[in-house]
Amino acid sequence: MAKRLLVRGNEAICMGAIEAGCRYYFGYPITPQNDIPEFMSREMPGLNGEFIQAESEIASINMVLGAAATGARAMTSSSSPGISLKMETISYMAGMEIPCLIVNISRSGPGLGGIDASQGDYFQAVKGGGHGGYHIIVLAPSSIQEMYDLTMLAFDLAEIYRMPAMILGDAVVGQMKEPLIPHPRPHRELPAKDWALRGTEEGGQRVVKSLFLGDGELEAHNWKLFAKYRDLAAKEARWEDYETADATLIATGFGSAARIAKTAVAMAREEGMKVGLLRPITLFPFPAKAFASATEHCKTVLDIELNTGQMVEDVRLSVARDAEVHFYGRPSGTGSLPTPEELLEQIRRYYRN
Repeated sequence: MAKRLLVRGNEAICMGAIEAGCRYYFGYPITPQNDIPEFMSREMPGLNGEFIQAESEIASINMVLGAAATGARAMTSSSSPGISLKMETISYMAGMEIPCLIVNISRSGPGLGGIDASQGDYFQAVKGGGHGGYHIIVLAPSSIQEMYDLTMLAFDLAEIYRMPAMILGDAVVGQMKEPLIPHPRPHRELPAKDWALRGTEEGGQRVVKSLFLGDGELEAHNWKLFAKYRDLAAKEARWEDYETADATLIATGFGSAARIAKTAVAMAREEGMKVGLLRPITLFPFPAKAFASATEHCKTVLDIELNTGQMVEDVRLSVARDAEVHFYGRPSGTGSLPTPEELLEQIRRYYRN
């Protein structure tokens, strides 16, 4: 029988990162992600790895850039305002095509905000966040097991597509405890790191950069990145489909909001309502084809988020043209999490046989 552990979500990310071969962690404290640097500070020395609590969020992401440019698996983590401070370097890494992992256990905002669970960083994560029109891979776990599994996947996808990847969580999935079944990293064919810097010109010079000054070079580079994002969307979109085959209303949400929505969907099913859940696991690439396909027969969608409406924009762009998309949001504040009963009332409001 597989070994089951009771662990916190933030700890599951660390365990997944270590299993994935990450040996370089650079970060700076901020709640509610502090379990991550605490765990890595304890474990990295015994793995012949490196842990550095940098002097700032800006310093930590630049350390990630330096380590990852050599081909090493490196990561950082923070919470919303700290991720904002890292954005310039994340843009550089996207332009330089350097793979790494960034973890955002998001908190409420804007500004300093608070430590309550929030999904207010969707726009920042999936629309680039920094300058230059780039994208990064964004994965949204909704369970402790997924915090572990998707961390390993994020490192692999980052290397396959040579771009930064992000785990976007919040205080619910970061701080809660659930059973976890640890397992080895699944085998995936990974490309050779023939781009990685080696500190020597032996075998030819290698250059990793985001500065292209030749005539037409930057335009060509941006089209190259665009082609990569299109390839990523075609091959790597992931989602959970729950009871949607006969649904006349589909609820959707990501991360912790989707956990609550799934319970509300099960309650609606018990009342005889044909309701399902379509949960994006990848936020970029967004599973647009899954929404288009599901709304060929189901014309009512209820989007549920812990914000005032962000992912709902991508949902509306993805569904069939004659589908109706409704939104129910709860921006952060003390006691802001909706209950399953509250979401069931919203399902009743929009449900049609």
